[in-house]
Amino acid sequence: MITSAGILLYRRSPPGAAGESQGVELWIAHMGGPFWARRDEHAWSIPKGEFTPPEDPLTAALREFGEEMGWPAPDAEYELLGTFRQSAAKEITVFAAAADFPARDIHSNTFPLEWPAKSGIVREFPEVDRAGWFNARAARTKLVKGQLQVLDALLARLG
Repeated sequence: MITSAGILLYRRSPPGAAGESQGVELWIAHMGGPFWARRDEHAWSIPKGEFTPPEDPLTAALREFGEEMGWPAPDAEYELLGTFRQSAAKEITVFAAAADFPARDIHSNTFPLEWPAKSGIVREFPEVDRAGWFNARAARTKLVKGQLQVLDALLARLG
């Protein structure tokens, strides 16, 4: 089983802002690399990354947030939202926190990939190419389908 940990930041917005009845906005990130470059729908994720137990999942989530955003996660009170099965071979432990900060430039770490495929040319691509605040309705169409359960869990917790 591949284990990963992530941070889901949220902030309250005025009721009815941007057509969102729940008044909640989420900080999510668009996945980098050529596969996701021209996609928007279901091409976003919470900032996350792999870890290997016995590493503490919150420590891993905070580290991965910093690596993907290029700046540290905000000083906030992080609460375990839950562990969610993403696929038969992958699960993610998610920590949520209320935090408000202005959108910032992303300076993500990179990964090597042969591109174009079978060309013999290896290029570096950012793990994340942009991030931003989105209301829950927009996040539902942007998040990869396996993470919709994370969104639902946060909205249920916030009531």
